[in-house]
Amino acid sequence: MMLGSRGGRRKSATFVEMIVFLDYDGVLHPDAAYYVQSRRRSYIELRADGELFMWMPILERLLEPYSDVKIVLSTSWVRELGFSKARAFLSPWLQSRVIGGTWHSMMSQHREGFHRISERWSELTRYQQIARYISTKKPGDSWIAIDDDILGWDQSVAHRLVATDPSTGLSDPATQELLIERLYACAHSSDRGGGSCIYD
Repeated sequence: MMLGSRGGRRKSATFVEMIVFLDYDGVLHPDAAYYVQSRRRSYIELRADGELFMWMPILERLLEPYSDVKIVLSTSWVRELGFSKARAFLSPWLQSRVIGGTWHSMMSQHREGFHRISERWSELTRYQQIARYISTKKPGDSWIAIDDDILGWDQSVAHRLVATDPSTGLSDPATQELLIERLYACAHSSDRGGGSCIYD
């Protein structure tokens, strides 16, 4: 497992608060999770080798050096299960860093034009969902996204996406290295006079 090393570069850096938009499927486990509903109970099962959230420890280890990192859930789990239930699948360490989700239950009560936001949400790409959060919450310029949905990403922010393979997610060493680079770039963006999150 290639987790990388930041060496001495961390000592002289000035860290800035950054946000990680986090998907679940295709990131923390293979993109083969299904929400099963029956009369007796509802549950989520992984129809692939392994188990749900089996790559979560990798994410914890890579985020651990960044004490100011915040997480926004950009996963369909929030809409299907609700924010609190979706967040509860994460470890306590990750849960403590979650500040919200791109989807919120209030969206089902609000309208844009003649349509409820909830009716249009499934038509948006993951990037559009994240962009909507950014335009509304204005979290600042230090953010990245970890996602296996790469459709529709604007080229001006494509460098902020850590694209994962739906089958291997964060277990892939090359993806881990890319995440290390993106985190380092965002955390040290103030050293370059801005929040570009571009790795040099």
